[in-house]
This record gives sequence, structure tokens and C-alpha cells, in this order.
Amino acid sequence: MSSSCVDIEDEYQDDCDFSDAILRYIDQMLMEEDMEEKTYMLQESLDLQAQEKSFYDVIGKKYPPSPQPESALFSQFGEIPDAYSYVNPHSLSHSDSIGNGNLSDVVNPRWINSTLYRDASFVGCIPTDHTLNSSASKSNSLHNVADIFLESPISPLQMHEMHRGSQSEEANKFLPGENKFLISVDVNGFLARNSIEESVKGVIEAGKKDEVEECSPSQSKGKKNGHNFDSDFEERNSKLPAIYAESDVPMEEFDNVLLISSGEHGEKFAAYRADLQYAASKSMQCSGRPKGSGGVKRRGKKQTRKKQVIDLRTLLISCAQAVAADDHRNANELIKQIRQHSSPFGDGSQRLAHYFADGLEARLAGTGSQIHNALVNRRTTAADYLKAYYTYLASSPFRKITNFASNKTIITKSQKAMRVHVIDFGILYGFQWPTFIQRIAARKGGPPKVRITGIDFPQPGFRPAEKIQETGCRLAHYAEKFNVPFEYNAIAQKWETIRMEDLKIDKDEFVVVTCLYRGRNLLDESVVAESARTAVLNLIRKINPSLFIHGVLNGAYSTPFFVTRFREVLFHFSALFDMLETNIPREKQERLLIEKDIFGKEALNVIACEGWERVERPETYKQWQVRDLRAGFMQVPFEREIMKGAIYKVRTCYHKDFVIDEDGHWLLMGWKGRIIYAISCWKPI
Repeated sequence: MSSSCVDIEDEYQDDCDFSDAILRYIDQMLMEEDMEEKTYMLQESLDLQAQEKSFYDVIGKKYPPSPQPESALFSQFGEIPDAYSYVNPHSLSHSDSIGNGNLSDVVNPRWINSTLYRDASFVGCIPTDHTLNSSASKSNSLHNVADIFLESPISPLQMHEMHRGSQSEEANKFLPGENKFLISVDVNGFLARNSIEESVKGVIEAGKKDEVEECSPSQSKGKKNGHNFDSDFEERNSKLPAIYAESDVPMEEFDNVLLISSGEHGEKFAAYRADLQYAASKSMQCSGRPKGSGGVKRRGKKQTRKKQVIDLRTLLISCAQAVAADDHRNANELIKQIRQHSSPFGDGSQRLAHYFADGLEARLAGTGSQIHNALVNRRTTAADYLKAYYTYLASSPFRKITNFASNKTIITKSQKAMRVHVIDFGILYGFQWPTFIQRIAARKGGPPKVRITGIDFPQPGFRPAEKIQETGCRLAHYAEKFNVPFEYNAIAQKWETIRMEDLKIDKDEFVVVTCLYRGRNLLDESVVAESARTAVLNLIRKINPSLFIHGVLNGAYSTPFFVTRFREVLFHFSALFDMLETNIPREKQERLLIEKDIFGKEALNVIACEGWERVERPETYKQWQVRDLRAGFMQVPFEREIMKGAIYKVRTCYHKDFVIDEDGHWLLMGWKGRIIYAISCWKPI
């Protein structure tokens, strides 16, 4: 290996999102006591938006609501802030936690039965520049309060009153039977029945206990104040009922976090990736199926000489055409044939056909939105999601290359800046930023002050910003470890309603805006005349950042014409399922979660939902390029060293069928010739 290749490899390892530091960052998330109970945050927030229009129609209000007027209910509690800030002056207080779980259990085949990650937790941060202990966005209205009871005419507050004392018997008269209170849909084992009793119990107990914990630079444990929900109702202007489980155990300290990866976790990650590739290859050989056959299915030992070749792709397209024509008889017959030759445990094509059949069946029955909502509300724990995320990163280079290119670009462009402000549209768990903080801490002359504004859609319930606040607290703890001056600002509201003053931009800051693969969830012109995508891009242009890094999911299945959209989404997910088939063993539980809870759910939304309820609306990177240019940006190329490092890593460490290429100034990534992701860098004109 040449010395230049070694240098590139070293550079990549330093910026890789799975250095020692980022692995410990994810370890911390897995160690949280209530992580097993928390759902993946994105799945709830997107469903919240999809439900808004129908809910406002029911209560007789115009949608979309104005961001200025607040709910009459919330106005009784006083002013509610738009954003939540956290400042880290290197004085966080922590204590050792009890658990012994760590990310290495993912590599261990016995991790599935592990009971780790339940003995320690993280205390959510409370904003330092606001007096409220609970929070909601101004754009958040009554639908956030009653989100989990949208199917019922009874709000959680009314329900709590009816369950008090002598009123409980009278309340039971108005409550429908358990089997009618919440609609549960089960499509071929896709969904589990939801229990309404747990939801009601959670709301009632939350109203009684109303416990709120605080995490600030001066303390790690907050006070627990029990409060009767109905007493002094009008005087309670500083607290709102909490429905999230809070933790009694503070955040576990990172014990041996190194400035630069020591290689231990990197070697383990590389070994895990190699094991996945070997096991996947062996699994395909043992199955006796030629690679890429897609539809061959043997009919027992006696029929080994006869192979029934089923073209599942043709069956799916024919079924979609029948569904579009409202031909129930033909569509049901085709779905029956697809069911006979598909399975969630078969090869990649069979799994794809199984989940697409779910979508077609839901569209035919007109239950797409109900099934999607039930899928979103299903309790997939964040811990399980993180384990699947780790496996996904080991099997594909998409996210790792994205983080490498964006972090390296920001650090290179901001070399002389003493204040760096990153505005992240769609921050989620913030996996990208621990490595960024680690790298910028080693900058010559000392690190700059880093401000991160984390933006995401509001979560259902009383605390729409709770989870992105927790992300900020973790990042603050991480910045403290590397002595990086840090400030975090959380904004939980619709992106198109964000105002300049919410972002708190200072004049002397090097401002960077990132939006990585989440623009597809914004509504386009086919739904609303004033596109949310245009509004967000105009906001970013108004910010006038020094750098705008834009990552897009390259897809052409946002068209309103169903059959055309179905063909495109079929081709798109065929590449993704084939990628998993080639790189992850079939029996791997993490693969099942990725296919069912992520890819399967997204495909169902595209196939079975329309209008406001269809939240998956990707466009091609060339379409986004037109939007960016129209908004007043000009494209700038990535540094050649960054491009060389990304290409080298993909071609030397991952399967040969992964694609990495350039088109203009876009960095393209895909599988077997199909471009799936694209990332580019822009600056205002």
C-alpha cells in the first residue's frame, strides 16, 4: 500500500463516526435506563405532522395553523418558548451508573437476549434561559396534548378528571369498550395489538405525579414535586404534566475517552463488518440460490429438478395496476399469489415483495393511514434501533461517508473562525457531532466556541422538544470532555415556521447549515401551493450561512400518479433490499428490524398513503439542485483530499458493488449502479 493511501486511511479513521469517542457516545445512549422504553424519535414526529390536517378538520379550524396564536389550553400556563438552550461551561456534574452494557454486545451473537442497558439512564436537560420546566413550541397546538387519543372524542385532561374519585364510575359510561377505543390493525403479522389501558394509565399517573427532573451546569438531579392536577389549576404557570418516564440515575461518565481513536473500537468495527460479509456470503451459498436470481423457489426435495420461476416484480406491478383501476377481484388474486411466494424471512426479493404486498393490500382496503400510524406508534425501542443502526453502518458506507465529508469540510472551511455555529435541520440523535467536536478540539491554536442549533419536528405529547434536548445534553457532556466551549439550542417545531430570531445568530459567527437526507419529509407543491421545501430553503438563504451542506435521498417516487410512483419506489427499495441481502445474514435480527420498521414502513407510506399523510416524498438530486439554485445558492466543490478519502474507503473496505462517484460537484453513493444518496456543498450568491 502506498504512503498516500495510508495517509488517506489515517485521515478517514480520525474523522470516521465510529472512533472511540462516538462509540462511547452511543454506549451512553444504550446505557440509559429508559432507553428500552423510548421509541425511535423520527417515527413519532413525522406521524404527528400527518395527523394535523385531519385533526384540525374535526375541531373546525383552518389548517395549517398560524405560528403566532397559541392554544387556549396552553395560554393558561403562561408563555411557552420556541427554543430551548443549553450552555456548557465545563461544569457538568455526573456520577457513576450501575449498568455494564456497551456497544460490544452488538458484535456478540448473544446480544439479542441481553438484559443490559436497563440499569443506567440519562437525565434530560432543562433550558437555562427559560423558567418553564416543561416545554412546548408556539407552533404546537392542542393536537400535541391529545395526540395519543386522536381516535377518541375524550381528551387526556377530561379523562383524568373523569377518573378522579366519585366521577370514575360516571366516566366509564362514556368510555367505549376496550376493543373499540383504539383501532388496532394487523396485516399478516406486521402489527401487534396496542393496549389502551397502558396509555390511559400513563396519562392518569402523569397527571397525578407530574414529576420533572432537571439537568443544568450546576446540578445533575432535579427536584421531584408531586402536584395534584386539579388543585390550583390556574396558578400552575411554570409546569406542565409530564408523560415521559424520567430517570433517577444521572449520566454515566465517559471513563477513557481518547482524543484520537486508539484503534480498539475501530478494529472491532472492522472485524464485525468482515464477519457480516462472510456470514452473508455463506448464507447465500447455503441457500442454493444463485446471486441475483430473485424469484427462484424450490418445492421440496422431490422437485429439486423443477424450479418454479416467479417474477415477483412483474406480479407486484400488475397488482399495482389493478389497485389503481380499483379492480378488487384481480388485485386480491394477485396479492394472494404474491403472498404464496414471499416471506419476511426469505431472500431479499421475497422480503421486498412481502412488505410491498402489505402496502398494496392496505391501499386496496383504504386503511393505509391507519396502518402507518399504528406502525409509527408501535414501541420499537431506541436501543434496538441503535443496534440496527450499528449493523447498517457496518454493512454500508453511506452514513459514514456522509459524516466524514461534511465534518471534514466544516473543519477545513472554519480554520480561522473563533465561533462556529452549526444549524442542523433534522438532528435526531446527533450521531455526527461527537466526532466533529473531537476533531475540532485538536485544532491548532485551540478549539473555537461551538454552537449547535438542533432542529427537528415536534414529538407527540407534552414535551415536543424532550428528545432533542437530551441530544444536546449528551453533546454538551462530550464537549466538556474535550474542553470545547459549547452551547446548544433546541428547536422543536415545523421547519417552515422557524423565524430568524429563533436561531439566535451572532454577527461574528462562522455559520454552517446542514440538512442531511431529511428534506424529503417536507411537503411539496403537489400538496400545498406554498411549498415547505421552498420556505425552508428561503430561510436558509436568509440566514446567509458561510456554508450549506445538503444531503438528499435520490428518489423519483414523489409523483402523484400511483402506478408511476409504484414503479419507482419498487426499483429504489429493490436496490436497498438487495444490498442487505448481500451484506447482512438473513437470520440477523438487526436486518429484520431495518427491513420491517424502517424500509417496510417507508414503503407502506409511499404506496398506501396520499395527500398530507404521505410523508415520504424524495426527489432526485438534480431536482434539488434546481431548488437550491433558485433559492440563491451556488455550488462549491468538496476538497479533492476529501473526495479521494471517501472513494478510497468505499472501494477498499466495502463490497465491490457499492457505487461512489462524482457528478458535477455532487458526491454520489449507491448500489449496483443505482444512485441512492447524494451530498453537496453550497454557499449563498
